[in-house]
Amino acid sequence: MATTPFQLRRDSFGKLVLTTSEGEDIAGVAPVRSFPIQSPDKGISMVREGGKEVAWIDDLADLPEQVRALITDELQGREFMPEISRIKDVSSFATPCTWYVDTDRGATEFVLKVDEDIRRIGDASLLIADSHGIHFLVRDMYRIDKHSRKILDRFL
Repeated sequence: MATTPFQLRRDSFGKLVLTTSEGEDIAGVAPVRSFPIQSPDKGISMVREGGKEVAWIDDLADLPEQVRALITDELQGREFMPEISRIKDVSSFATPCTWYVDTDRGATEFVLKVDEDIRRIGDASLLIADSHGIHFLVRDMYRIDKHSRKILDRFL
């Protein structure tokens, strides 16, 4: 059975409250991923207001189910980064241009202002910022379909 040196619960206002092994309650804590793209379930810091770390989690899988669920729910509520599964079309190969994509959150379109808004993250991942500052993730550009890869190659 997984154990943790702290307990976690929500208060009546919906904020996370971390109880340390010494019994101290710290209200309003938030999970922050250290490596949100490459290792999203490893290296999570629990921070209090002001950004001071109060607990460290090596791996979410090592936590009890109840604590893991609270942290996962909190992260999903704070993070919005749709993952592109397919690039259907682009309006032009010159920027600015409109991209028509399928994501894990449904079909959408966005405007890519400049080529520099596509950043490499590691060997295979890409982070694409649209004209409104929303970041889209391509987790592995080598595993995306051939048509999508061909479009990406024109911009990289």
